[in-house]
Amino acid sequence: MPERYAPGLHRFAVLTAGATFVLLFAGALVTSTGSALAVPDWPLAFGQFFPRMEGGVLFEHGHRLKAAFVGSLTLVLAVWVVLRESRPAVRVLGLLALFTVVLQGVLGGITVLYRLPLAVSVAHACLGQVFFCLTVTLAVVTARAWIDPPTRLTPSMLPTLATVTTGLVGLQLVLGALVRHTGAGLAIPDFPLAFGRVVPPLATPFITIHFAHRVGAVVVAAGVLTTAWVTHRAHVRQRWLLRPALLAVALMATQVALGATIIWTQRAVVSTSAHVVVGAALLACSLVLTLRAHRLIATQRRLVTPGLLAHRAVA
Repeated sequence: MPERYAPGLHRFAVLTAGATFVLLFAGALVTSTGSALAVPDWPLAFGQFFPRMEGGVLFEHGHRLKAAFVGSLTLVLAVWVVLRESRPAVRVLGLLALFTVVLQGVLGGITVLYRLPLAVSVAHACLGQVFFCLTVTLAVVTARAWIDPPTRLTPSMLPTLATVTTGLVGLQLVLGALVRHTGAGLAIPDFPLAFGRVVPPLATPFITIHFAHRVGAVVVAAGVLTTAWVTHRAHVRQRWLLRPALLAVALMATQVALGATIIWTQRAVVSTSAHVVVGAALLACSLVLTLRAHRLIATQRRLVTPGLLAHRAVA
């Protein structure tokens, strides 16, 4: 069946991705305020569905309520995709998103019941980013521009470069989760230097994790800037690719500034929480560019191949 644009489905996918972004910020607030165990039981809260929303309970149980809302949106989206979408891969994406949000809820419960085990807490943080990427992907592939993409030629290196950059951002977010959940955020107390040096003495695991995160930031910045330069050079008039590339540069710069602010303000709640969601936005932006670049390459091949076959037949 030919691909068809369904505006209602696309808008609902965008809504789900947006709600997931808000959920990530709510989860970051839980960690930043130290409220992860403010509600000691799960799935209820002090044996109730709606406890008094004050202090740490406001952050922790508020996060649970937002998660339930996102889960409901994901269920509707998955059913909608399965029933209305003609592309098998997109149907699989919808079901995978539903499975992921359920697993994420279970991991969240385990973190409470077992008092924040490090491996589970980090997995919960990382899976949240994976789920966000799934919702963003569903929003991208249900858009009108995906169904009928522009036909301007794309350099073959751009999809690969964008894919590598997205992978680097993902790895950096894993390191960031380790920094947050090991309490290593202030293991190096100064910035841009580290204990007054370029390379600090890696005397403890916490310093090592923190410094690895800083090195990762340099690598990610190089990847984002290189990708944006290649995109701008080849697609200065093609906004479909140029916009996410330039937005990624802005987000990367913001992320570095927030990282510095975390050190200078001794882990202020707003800066620390914003650092998490700006990282998620950077990952999503890089992912969008990657998906679109691959889409253009695939479209070009479909357009070129029939002409090539016809030329060979005549020859």
